[in-house]
Amino acid sequence: MRTFSVSSVTPVNARATAWNVGWDTKVILESPPPSPPKIKPVQKISPYTLVGGLDKQIQEIRDLIELPLSRPDLYHQFGLKPPRGILLHGPPGTGKTHLARVIADASGASLITVSGPELSSALHGETESKLRAVFEEARALSPSIVVLDEVDAICPKREDSGAGVEARVVTTLLTLMDGMDLARELTGETSSLLRVVVVATTNRPNAIDPALRRPGRFDREIEIGVPDVRARLSILNVLLTKIPHSILPDELQNVAMRSHGHVGADLAAVVREAGSRAIKRWTLQGDQSNSAPCLTYVDLLDSISSIRPSALRELFVESPSVRWSDIGGQTLVKQKLKESVEWPLLHWQSFARLGVTPPKGVLLYGPPGCSKTLTAKALATESGINFISVKGPELLNKYVGESERAVRDIFRKARGAAPSIIFFDEIDALATSRSDGETSSHQGVLTTLLTEMDGIQDLVGVIVVAATNRPDVLDPAMMRPGRLDRILYVGPPDLESRREILRIRTSKMAVDPDLSIEDLAWMTEGCSGAEIAAMCQEAALRTMKQDIESSFVSQDDFVYAAKNIRRQITRTMISKFEKWRDSSGVPVV
Repeated sequence: MRTFSVSSVTPVNARATAWNVGWDTKVILESPPPSPPKIKPVQKISPYTLVGGLDKQIQEIRDLIELPLSRPDLYHQFGLKPPRGILLHGPPGTGKTHLARVIADASGASLITVSGPELSSALHGETESKLRAVFEEARALSPSIVVLDEVDAICPKREDSGAGVEARVVTTLLTLMDGMDLARELTGETSSLLRVVVVATTNRPNAIDPALRRPGRFDREIEIGVPDVRARLSILNVLLTKIPHSILPDELQNVAMRSHGHVGADLAAVVREAGSRAIKRWTLQGDQSNSAPCLTYVDLLDSISSIRPSALRELFVESPSVRWSDIGGQTLVKQKLKESVEWPLLHWQSFARLGVTPPKGVLLYGPPGCSKTLTAKALATESGINFISVKGPELLNKYVGESERAVRDIFRKARGAAPSIIFFDEIDALATSRSDGETSSHQGVLTTLLTEMDGIQDLVGVIVVAATNRPDVLDPAMMRPGRLDRILYVGPPDLESRREILRIRTSKMAVDPDLSIEDLAWMTEGCSGAEIAAMCQEAALRTMKQDIESSFVSQDDFVYAAKNIRRQITRTMISKFEKWRDSSGVPVV
């Protein structure tokens, strides 16, 4: 029997197979030699992909650092000095230190990270010695990047520190940074000293000595500001890369839109809190064998409210829970406020297409107790943006310049956390008229308000909502177009509004099933919304006084409270507002 091999036939399995094909011939099929495994080329992932929302800053930094570190000879050939340092500044938690570390990783340079307070020493000359040692190590490890974190701690303004340790440290750092270029000038060649770059970070750039903030030392100052919607979406995508989740792109976009004022550290805390909620929910499930913990859209939404935005941490930031449905009447005021605040956010494409500039501010005026403050809170809740409540008198300070600085800080932080609403309650305490040659000790506050609302620096993404019951004392400059564009009268509720207010208030109470809302609405004519709420409260207290175990508030108690309520809004007061409206000449909407 002859036997031969057939190698051109592919076997069914990996082992050799044999069978009779006829006559005396037996065919043995052999497995072909195993093919070498296909090796996929390793795709190098840029470390910059681990940083979200800083594409513009990253591109600028790469142009400044990567080429000087990799090819300093090109600068030497052109007779140019490569950049020596970069100052990254911005609010805490925006990613300054993280970006500095990623820069060194991406450029392939050695990284030397020094925190400002680490260099401080009580011994004479010890701080300067540590700083010189850092730069000597950087030269030895060239190419290298020296990261000075919190540089304002070691390099404050010398006029503030006098001739103390801080002044000597500033002088040492100036000498070391200038020494890099001095070495090249002395040797006349490209040396390793040219391949050292200093990256400093701070959240107080104005506290640094001005001698450092010039070309040749910190050649460029790059702001790492509060991220906008696109930047927040990019940060969330980076944070959720390695986390199992079921969040759709549209849902993540909604989360980014709701997290106004949150910096990178805040968003990391939001994701961490949402992950904790997902893990807790999974551990409480009965059967865990066929499931795995997964972060959901609801987890992220619930976590946003528990993490306070860092961009507004130093201000009184309120998260109102008032809805339009909680306010009875005022239909026209609600509609005008929606047009002024919600439309620019929801329909910004239409504003840009038609060339329309959104209103800068809204003034709500009217008698006390007519829901001016409540309306502003509902506006913030429904629009979903940050709400900064400022009571007029709380900004006033007896020290010269402190009140003005407080106003500037509020607008600065509101710009950083845009879009946001600044609500000035009782604004007449700050913006009293300057007419008749009168001199007020707080005129600087009014001037600061005017310049912040419509000055050299544009007020972008910030809506000013002010409330007052004394519009006649406000300075006319506040109520011109470009500042308080819309002036809305919030008057006493009419009959239909009173019915709605009573329905809202009694829906949260146990009342007589036969209670007549219509009769109470007629009896409360001339009352403000606050007075109607007080009337309901008084009726409930009278019921409790008669029978503490009563199951509901009776009709008689409501009637008694309505007859005995004290009305503060008089016809004279209403005439005063109407007279001001007719004589002021302001564009009342």
